[in-house]
Amino acid sequence: MIAVKDFTKEYLEGIKKNRSFIIEDINLEIEDSSITALLGPNGSGKTTIIKALCGIHNPSKGKITFTDKDSQQYDTIKNPDLIMENIGYVPEISNLPPDIKVKDFLSYVSSIHNIENPQKEIQRVIEDCDLIQVLNKKIKSLSKGYKQRLSFAQAIIHNPKNLILDEPISGLDPIQIVEMRKLIKKLSKDKAILISTHILQEVISLSTKVYILNKGKLITWGSQEEIKNRLGAKDFESAFIQLISDKKGN
Repeated sequence: MIAVKDFTKEYLEGIKKNRSFIIEDINLEIEDSSITALLGPNGSGKTTIIKALCGIHNPSKGKITFTDKDSQQYDTIKNPDLIMENIGYVPEISNLPPDIKVKDFLSYVSSIHNIENPQKEIQRVIEDCDLIQVLNKKIKSLSKGYKQRLSFAQAIIHNPKNLILDEPISGLDPIQIVEMRKLIKKLSKDKAILISTHILQEVISLSTKVYILNKGKLITWGSQEEIKNRLGAKDFESAFIQLISDKKGN
């Protein structure tokens, strides 16, 4: 599980160093064996939260904790060295080395994580991510879909308890999207998964719980059904549009 408590990110601007908030007082819980969606329009603060979850930057206020395979709890500030071990991250744009073969890249990633039985884990992610056909190809020659699969493979090769996905189906064709959804659902059986997206269909297809952001604020959360009923909307899509429109003052 990942827990975000009173998370605030601010910066100082101007000569007078006035405080400006990117994200303010956000509380989230990403539970084990579930898929939680972080939904909001571009610029709502999703990326700021994702970067903090992955230890790229720290909160200005509040804290983030995560659990490991043994249910031990750690703080991202106090235990930054354990983030890579217990969290897998799939970025929106994969920064994969272009001139290395897929099989060599997986071996390299396994060595970074000091995996006890690397060949076993490499074989596991090859099967889970369906990479057998491209093992001897250089990464630069892969399609967008296979690059995304390889990005998933590197994120789960150490079998982390928690998985962070930033726009995981961005740029994929319809067939690739269906395949990626199947993979995410399979991984959710034993992981806490957070998907950050602005695409409603991915939330509708995958998530068990949704947090909706707009302009750095958490405006509602719950299951799709709970959010729909709370607003008296005919479906979740209508509820989301109503929420975002209300916050824009329309």
